[in-house]
Amino acid sequence: MKILITGANGMLAKSVRERLKEGNELICTDVENLDITKEDVVLKYVNETKPEYIINCAAYTAVDRAEEAGEIVEKINAIGPRNLAKAAKENNSILVHISTDYVFGGELDINEDYKEEDSKSPVTAYGITKLHGEEYIKENTDKYYIFRTAWLYGEGNNFVRTMLKLGEEKDELNVVADQHGSPTYAEDLANIIAQAIEKKIPYGIYHATNQGYITWYDFTKAIFEYAGIICNVNPVTTEQYIKMMKVTQAKRPKNSKLSKEKLLAQGIAVPEWEDALKRYLIKEGKIKQ
Repeated sequence: MKILITGANGMLAKSVRERLKEGNELICTDVENLDITKEDVVLKYVNETKPEYIINCAAYTAVDRAEEAGEIVEKINAIGPRNLAKAAKENNSILVHISTDYVFGGELDINEDYKEEDSKSPVTAYGITKLHGEEYIKENTDKYYIFRTAWLYGEGNNFVRTMLKLGEEKDELNVVADQHGSPTYAEDLANIIAQAIEKKIPYGIYHATNQGYITWYDFTKAIFEYAGIICNVNPVTTEQYIKMMKVTQAKRPKNSKLSKEKLLAQGIAVPEWEDALKRYLIKEGKIKQ
């Protein structure tokens, strides 16, 4: 298959490239050679390359900076996907797009998880623009997969690496214990995307995170346990953390739990977050096999 990957130097895209490199022709682009915010540029590029699939990994993901960044966030997270959807439609390509739990408000009862069709009520610039991107895709093409994910880590800077570094430097850490979700290994998300393409599952929106739910506090404790790091971890509320750290943050969802029932019903393998974390730590050389 000929596959166009946008945002190809990002964390997820690197895993997607690795997963799909065998037996496929990959066209890897970043903003330097394909600015997805420019409709004429996108249409010309896709018309010339004619990929069977377009996997859009390009996004403005800096949640806090997005609050003050202005129109660039909408351009990358909404106009870009719209342009790709139009180009996909014109060339009979299938668009694969990555979205987020932030399209929801995050205030759902913590004993429940979000289904794909649940009402959307984003409260951040990031979440609002990502929802716009989803809507533009649905308006402009019928052949699409939208995978909503959350708490992503993988190659490059991420929560796990940050905690490993802090745990080795400090005797004690305060970590948020009132946000609930599924830590998601980029390699596993890439494999979910690949399985969807290979199995040709029905088009639509799917929630795609690792299995199981946890808080950042409990996730940090698991990281330290698996990596053999001795560091005391204190549970704090989001409000306490913001006050202690003297930081300004965009609102974080208290509930980022995404139901995988729809994805699992298509026979897609979705590993548990514990298994994913152990594999990541082995790859990082933090656990001996």
